[in-house]
Amino acid sequence: MSSTQRSLSSSKSNTASPADEAGLLKQPKAVWAVFFASIIAFMGIGLVDPILPAIAKQLNASQSEVTLLFTSYNAVMAVAMLITGAVSSRIGLKWTLMAGVVIIAIFSGLGGSSNGIWTLVGLRGGWGLGNALFVATALTAIVTLSKGGTAKAIILYEAAIGLGISVGPLVGGWLGAMSWRGPFLGVAVLMVVAFIGLSIFMPNTTNANAVKKKTSLMDPFRAMKHRSLLVFGIAAALYNIGFFTLLAYAPFVMGLDAHGLGFVFLGWGILLAVTSVFMAPKLQQTFGTIKSMSVMLFLFALLLLAMGIWTSTQWVVIVAVILAGAMLGNNNTLITTAVMNAAPVERSTASAAYSFLRFIGGAIAPFMAGKLAERYNPSVPFIVGAAFVALSVIFILLNYKHLKHVDSVGAGH
Repeated sequence: MSSTQRSLSSSKSNTASPADEAGLLKQPKAVWAVFFASIIAFMGIGLVDPILPAIAKQLNASQSEVTLLFTSYNAVMAVAMLITGAVSSRIGLKWTLMAGVVIIAIFSGLGGSSNGIWTLVGLRGGWGLGNALFVATALTAIVTLSKGGTAKAIILYEAAIGLGISVGPLVGGWLGAMSWRGPFLGVAVLMVVAFIGLSIFMPNTTNANAVKKKTSLMDPFRAMKHRSLLVFGIAAALYNIGFFTLLAYAPFVMGLDAHGLGFVFLGWGILLAVTSVFMAPKLQQTFGTIKSMSVMLFLFALLLLAMGIWTSTQWVVIVAVILAGAMLGNNNTLITTAVMNAAPVERSTASAAYSFLRFIGGAIAPFMAGKLAERYNPSVPFIVGAAFVALSVIFILLNYKHLKHVDSVGAGH
């Protein structure tokens, strides 16, 4: 577990030297197949952002109904995270990844062919199931198959996340400018390509650890008995209410077309990607995980508050959305690394328990934001989101004594 933190915190050294970069790029074809599929999977997070207003208009749906595209996706993903370990430990990494890819392709393709908002919401939930199976297994697959050690493997994985999250809105804006169906159908086609790549290049082997011990469905719930892991999970659920308020509701108040929204969220994604790989490890080394997380979340709460106060001022909202990418990129890496060191449980089990709690917040936020705007005014969702993010900071600081060990655990191994 501590190798994750060491590898993240040494990302600069791993990327600084040309020899290291050459070693990083000299990977088996199986790794590149998973890498490519990972980019497409992570594109799904922000892909629908630029087309939310278009979907609302063309399907005669309210804002709160359209935000359910995020709610169903995150709710299904939260529950599915609890079963991913049990599935992969029984059928192996390759078949778990391929099952996830197939499910994403089917449901995104059907989504692009649907004609009603409620059908689309249901199909987006199916997409969340496929994404859970794939995302939860991809890191293990890259670490298992790559050459050059865990450090370089995690850099590849972080690079895939960054590329996917930053390119997703741009592709969504480009395809969405032609039709809101474009991004859904585009993902389906790309996932077919990913499936072919995985089936050809990835070896048909099971997870070595899984052969020794199959993961139980109860393991994530048992892991939540550890106070530190539970605290991180609840804190993540709270700040994800702010995160997905921004992601799912901000497109409605910016007054931009699909192309414009795509470029705004491209900027957001680039900052998120760069800070998660390069800046977060430096913050952790210099100030410690908990202090760095608390500051990043506090700054994010201020940005949401600014969006709530100046909702009708377009440039303020656009700048705040882009800058939020830096806060979220830093915090995502800091808290994920901390989770790996939080409790004496297997990495996959800790990740499943944490992800379950985290995505509950992501499921609540989008629909709540849409309803608050309809009932009150467009400023209220951002102010409420800021309050929940501030609450996550307070919750972390109140439980500091249960969390302060995460840096010493990482440093002591």
